[in-house]
Amino acid sequence: MSARPEKHSLTLHGHRTSVSLEPEFWQAFRDIAKARGLPLNALAAEVDEARGVDRGLASAIRVYVLNHHRQPPID
Repeated sequence: MSARPEKHSLTLHGHRTSVSLEPEFWQAFRDIAKARGLPLNALAAEVDEARGVDRGLASAIRVYVLNHHRQPPID
């Protein structure tokens, strides 16, 4: 497991921003976007809109990924 975050650029509502996440979180976030049939930027925009003002985007993405994997599987 890599301890160093990787910085990637995202476009949210027409504006570029960079987010630093550990590679494992990037991969999980990409996997969720693919499973939902969404571009990564669209999923990031959803997370951005849902986060509170006291939470940064990187933290919001980590929590989103964690919560996604905590959900019980649908049979």
